[in-house]
Amino acid sequence: MASHATMQSDHQVTHRSSLKFSNSKSGFIKLKRWMRKNAGEKVAVVMEATGVYHESLACYLVDEGFCISVVLPNKAKHFSKTLNVKTVNDKVSSQSLAVMGLEKKLDSWTKPNPLYNNLKQLTRERDQLIQERTQIKCQLHAEKSGAWSNKNSITRMKQRMVLINKQKTAVENEIKKIIDSDPELKRKIQYPLTIKGVGLITAATILGETNGFSLIRNKKQLVSYAGLDVIEKLSGTSVRGKSRISHHGNKHLRKSLHFPALGAIRFSDASKVLYARLIGKHGIKMKAVVAVQRKVLILVFTLWKNETVFDPDYETKKSRNELGQSRETALMELA
Repeated sequence: MASHATMQSDHQVTHRSSLKFSNSKSGFIKLKRWMRKNAGEKVAVVMEATGVYHESLACYLVDEGFCISVVLPNKAKHFSKTLNVKTVNDKVSSQSLAVMGLEKKLDSWTKPNPLYNNLKQLTRERDQLIQERTQIKCQLHAEKSGAWSNKNSITRMKQRMVLINKQKTAVENEIKKIIDSDPELKRKIQYPLTIKGVGLITAATILGETNGFSLIRNKKQLVSYAGLDVIEKLSGTSVRGKSRISHHGNKHLRKSLHFPALGAIRFSDASKVLYARLIGKHGIKMKAVVAVQRKVLILVFTLWKNETVFDPDYETKKSRNELGQSRETALMELA
């Protein structure tokens, strides 16, 4: 469902018309003709992210020269609540998105790089295979432990595990092949691999989920995109909610950082110090691990953008330089 709305000089929004179209090539052509007829060439399109079902339309409109913005479902939902709308259906939701596009300054959506998009699909497929293998392992253990276990069922489970392992190896080989096929990607991906705990699959997952950091402007935005940003709920003297991460972000990014963070805690001195300090502060191990995850993600982003290798003594050198500069400043003031 699509809605056409305009804003008058007094900031009043007027809904002009609506259109129902199918999520197919013929429906896209119908939508394009309707938009050209009602709004001409200068039209901004706002759509809600719906898994993968919005991607075909988004790519089609970008190829046709339209400027589009894709908003997350939770943002669209929260904005619609500000309009005091009680009815929820396709027409009302499309009208709400139209008002959001007129009142808010939204970022423009660009087509993802096919290279990073392939990495994203393959790393997600690999993660799904691992989940299926874990599920079959649990079923196999339960079947073997039962009083009346079925040998044929056990055999079929083992066969499925063999197949999954073969598919997992094939996916990993395809990921390596994609990286090796692009000299620039192969060169730059070596920088985050110098971080203790970060392997090729982890780096490929992060680059695939962020489209090579193409739309990431700073560290704060990256942390928020991953859902690792800290939120607080404080109000006056009565409301004192515990700080926690938002989880309103890319779950695949968070999941890919768990084991690298554990490896960094074990082998990186800086991560060990951070982990120990946070454990001493609140005693919650998982909370400290999440902080290390955030640190590893920022390190990957920094090394990728600056094209530098990881220096484990960077923090020490930085503190020494700052201390030396402060001493020089103090001596100059005394002189």
